[in-house]
Amino acid sequence: MALTTIQRTLAVTGIVAACGAGVYALGTTQASGSTGQPVLPATTVATPAVTANGITVTGMGNASGTPSELQLSLSVNTQAASVSTALDAANQDMSRVRDALSAHGVADADLQTSGMSIQPNYAQGGTVNGYQVTESLAATLRHMSDAGADITAASNAGGNATRIDGVSLALSDSSNSLLTSARASAMADAKARATQYANAAGRTLGQVISISEVQTPVVPVPYAASGAAEASPSAVPVSAGTQQVSVTVTVTYAFG
Repeated sequence: MALTTIQRTLAVTGIVAACGAGVYALGTTQASGSTGQPVLPATTVATPAVTANGITVTGMGNASGTPSELQLSLSVNTQAASVSTALDAANQDMSRVRDALSAHGVADADLQTSGMSIQPNYAQGGTVNGYQVTESLAATLRHMSDAGADITAASNAGGNATRIDGVSLALSDSSNSLLTSARASAMADAKARATQYANAAGRTLGQVISISEVQTPVVPVPYAASGAAEASPSAVPVSAGTQQVSVTVTVTYAFG
């Protein structure tokens, strides 16, 4: 028996509701079955919009890669009775840190001063009894195999004045190819969804009318917490792991 346009739309709406319930149930199951890993919030998939002339669907695509560079944030902290003495000491410590990184092949373009502060120290009665100076440096380490040795060299060069404020791993050159792969996966996902709903409505899928994209930012993986550096003859161990690039596309197809 042939379906009218309204009947087809109602049928598709029923399928969408059932699929939505399935997605919710799956997300609940995944959240409750904890394996000790961080539980990420479930991704919400937009409900397909069906009209007499076409259908709008959302597709998702992911691609994973190995981080190829390390972002190092460090600082030196000195204290002295006068500002000039504390500043001179911090300048010398930071110069040694920079020289150590340069000696390990880190380019000047990958070393950037990221902060500086001079603060008074107060005695219990509220009087100033000295000053502390903090100078901060951001370094991009582009050779992952040497990153641990670079961190150790910088820490040792600054001595007890060195603070490692943060370390994160990031994608670089490979991110463009990963983005291309994620886009292709998102479009394939959108087409599969659209085809399923079009078939359910007794229609064929036609040409693409519009595409819009949302990229999920690649968040660098945090690696180390802040703290005082300790002299060590061995390199800091660095595990690159993987990072993921995600793309969501909203595609409108005409019916054939």
